[in-house]
Amino acid sequence: MEILHEDKLTKKTTTAPTQKFLDVAEIKEDTVILKNGSLRSIIAVSSINYDLKSTDEQDAIISQYQTFLNSLDFPIQILISSRKLDMKHYLDFLDNKEKEHPGELMRLQISEYKNFIRQLVEVSNIMEKNFYIVVPFCAIENIKGGFLSNFLNMSNPKKNIVEKREVFETYKSQLFQRVDHISAGLSGIGLRLAPLKTQELIELLYNSYNPTVFNLSELGDVEKMDFK
Repeated sequence: MEILHEDKLTKKTTTAPTQKFLDVAEIKEDTVILKNGSLRSIIAVSSINYDLKSTDEQDAIISQYQTFLNSLDFPIQILISSRKLDMKHYLDFLDNKEKEHPGELMRLQISEYKNFIRQLVEVSNIMEKNFYIVVPFCAIENIKGGFLSNFLNMSNPKKNIVEKREVFETYKSQLFQRVDHISAGLSGIGLRLAPLKTQELIELLYNSYNPTVFNLSELGDVEKMDFK
């Protein structure tokens, strides 16, 4: 019995790939497709300095936000992504300015400022926060067809592909109607919104699931996105 028990322990165990544990099936045409068939769109949202607003402006923002929330007939998810700010590009920029500037006094000031930034980064973790809204769309799941339905789909794959494409376009259209509704509701508060494109979605998800190599993959600059 002991020998049998040892054999079981010494057998190699096969580990499942990471993708098996992710809900994402694929990303295409600026849309995240989950394994259950539902769709997601992710909107990048700018921020406003609420504390600098006057009392009347603050009350107006709260009132408009309440109106926006009451207008929703579908759930949304607010995502806050925090990552360490990479100052390397900015420091390289200062290095070039220091070398190119003709004035000795200005070069000295740039050098002192550059050293100050380096010391500040070393002693503190400067974090950058990005804000997103995840918009879902999930159609009513159809009952799976039987053997005859699956056989017919296999016998006519071209028709099956066309039908799936039409369904995807229909669901995507309804999803982006929700995106437009959110953009219209929040733009009145003073926020700027930009739905993420395919490449930006891939980078966001990659960085979310790979925090140890977060700084190695660069996300698009939110300030340069095409906000509505």
